[in-house]
Amino acid sequence: MKLSQSFYETVFSSLESGLILGSLGIVFFTNIIYSAFSPGLVSFCISLLYFSLNADFVAAAQILIYVGAINVLIVFAVMLINKKQYSNFFVYWTIGDGITFSLCIGIFLLSNIIIYNTSWFQILSTTKPSSIGKDVILMNTIRHIGFELLTKFLFPFELMSIILLIPLIGAITLARREKNEIEME
Repeated sequence: MKLSQSFYETVFSSLESGLILGSLGIVFFTNIIYSAFSPGLVSFCISLLYFSLNADFVAAAQILIYVGAINVLIVFAVMLINKKQYSNFFVYWTIGDGITFSLCIGIFLLSNIIIYNTSWFQILSTTKPSSIGKDVILMNTIRHIGFELLTKFLFPFELMSIILLIPLIGAITLARREKNEIEME
């Protein structure tokens, strides 16, 4: 079934707006639980983009791992912290916040420049159309992803697991510290 170009543009625009709103929700929600659920929206929109690119395995892994497991762990870690909620939008800005904001804007602008200057039509897909069955192509894709993750991208893959582990350890440390302070009083 052939669909019109405007349908694809509408779907892509709605997914991208979900990504942007979820990303802004992480930063701007004053309720920490809502802020913790926002990465789930971002990961879900990313997985739907993977589905639109015919990367079914990566999309399913994105939903199972990031939306399912990692987001639940983040919510549990956040629930361990008894942090008071602020009523105003910007609580306070420090020099570090300004530096971080400037750095993030710089990375965003650099990413936009790289995206617009990349010739996307020359990028090859991981699966090549052939006359063999879809299951064989899927297995070759999974093998290719596994091979790339454990050879070429091993360091970033392990670094990402450490980056995801750091907030959990910090939340547990903060929760234990607050528990010890309450017991001492």
